[in-house]
Amino acid sequence: MNPKRRTRLIIVLFLLVGAGVSVTLVLLALNENINMFYPPEAVVAGEAPVGAQIRAGGMVLEDSVARDPESLAVSFVLTDYVDSAFTVRYSGILPDLFREGQGIIVQGAIDADGVFQASQVLAKHDENYMPPELADMSPGHQKQPNPLNYDR
Repeated sequence: MNPKRRTRLIIVLFLLVGAGVSVTLVLLALNENINMFYPPEAVVAGEAPVGAQIRAGGMVLEDSVARDPESLAVSFVLTDYVDSAFTVRYSGILPDLFREGQGIIVQGAIDADGVFQASQVLAKHDENYMPPELADMSPGHQKQPNPLNYDR
């Protein structure tokens, strides 16, 4: 084989191997940082991995919130109001919009006992939100909200 051709072949093979290794490392890094979302039905059915960081969402079941009076620990039940419900434990300050009957998303892991140990709780707000400044106005005189907060 011609020495010039051999050098080109080695360079091309080196570049291909380098690109393959780079793509593999990027895919592995992305795979470790993915938080999959599971509804209550999937969590109860055992489709959610135990011990892995995941997100789960549902509605807080009425009369299921139990707070520890000595700490910030709280436990509650997430449900889909069909036939699936699971217990969530969280230690920290809950969002202001957290309440029973409210849709929330929790991030954390399921322990060996099947209890979701949340590291973060996110509360969803109602899509019919109206700013307090506009709530007092009569329906016929509502001005359009200005998304850029500039005075008109």
